[in-house]
Amino acid sequence: MLIAGFLVSMIGFGARSGMGLYLDPMTVELGWSRETYALAMALQNIMWGIGLPVAGAIVDRYGPVWVIAGGSVIYALGFWGMTISDTSTMLYLTGGVLTGAGIAFTSFTLAVATMVRAVGPEKRSLVMGIGTAAGSVGQIVLSPFAQSMISQFGWSNALLIMGVCTLCIIPLALLLPSYPEFDEPETAGISLSDALREALHHRGYILLTIGFFVCGFHVTFIMVHLPAYVVDLGLSGSVAAWCLALIGVFNIIGAIGVGLYGQRHNNSNGLCFIYAARALVISVLLVMPKTEFTLYLFACTMGLLWLSTVPLTTGVVTKIFGVRYMATLFSIVFLSHQVGSFIGVWLGGYIHDLTGSYDAVWQVGVVLGVVAAVLHAPINETPLTRTAKVAL
Repeated sequence: MLIAGFLVSMIGFGARSGMGLYLDPMTVELGWSRETYALAMALQNIMWGIGLPVAGAIVDRYGPVWVIAGGSVIYALGFWGMTISDTSTMLYLTGGVLTGAGIAFTSFTLAVATMVRAVGPEKRSLVMGIGTAAGSVGQIVLSPFAQSMISQFGWSNALLIMGVCTLCIIPLALLLPSYPEFDEPETAGISLSDALREALHHRGYILLTIGFFVCGFHVTFIMVHLPAYVVDLGLSGSVAAWCLALIGVFNIIGAIGVGLYGQRHNNSNGLCFIYAARALVISVLLVMPKTEFTLYLFACTMGLLWLSTVPLTTGVVTKIFGVRYMATLFSIVFLSHQVGSFIGVWLGGYIHDLTGSYDAVWQVGVVLGVVAAVLHAPINETPLTRTAKVAL
């Protein structure tokens, strides 16, 4: 079951990681602007964020099997729809809304929520780290595969092939427990609506949600705009490609590393360090000479900090509220991440068009990193006491 969850996470995240590869061939052939494709991808991120709480609530209520299996069909339909999109509106509906919904319903967070129920509390942080690292494995494997398919068969056939790959999630989903049973008596008398009320009145949960906005801003801005930033510096496109690859490789190390850290240490303190370290790494990039070595060093260090926030953020949620409604509660936090993603993508393009440089956006990233570090400092991870609630 853990292997199946890992593979679901790998395929679901990996398939979307290559979306940027279709930008150039698709826009050139169809005569669209880059803004058209970028807006579709922004809508995809927002739909992912909106759809995930719905998917999480269904998983918490009925189990993950049919949610994830159904999501893979929607995901594949989104890829297919992109191949027949001949207007921008059609692309927004297929590559944006439909594909975004498919990503939400096959999200690695749903797989992780299932995986953590199969292990004891002392192993959950490590499993979260492994589940998160699976996404980067998918990025490393499926992004080059997608590029190879585009080169050999064209962008339209490559999209169809990737859609078939997402359908491989269906048999993997069937290996997951239809309704995982686990022993968590402290949440036995808590309904989903009770859990939501608890979370929305918990200061730590609110701070965690606000802070995750910053993660989305950083990650998506860098993923989408770093290649253009590297080229603007006069370096080759291959340097940009290697930077993205290094981020993926080092993210695996970072995600598993913080998973081990979270088993024994305070998760919110770890988040403080990660966000502060991001601010420092970006600051160093701004003041250092822009050489290939500098960019590779930036990619390696940022990769260590990339999605290492996810195991610790899910760890805070499970420590405070338990795992019974983890999929729903983390999905709401993740919506904030996707709002940050949307703004990071849009602001990067807007500021560059306005000033001809990304420097102002990098500076905003530094400030947001410091703010996020401060926000996580007062979070109290003490589990909620629900004795009185259950008694009622």
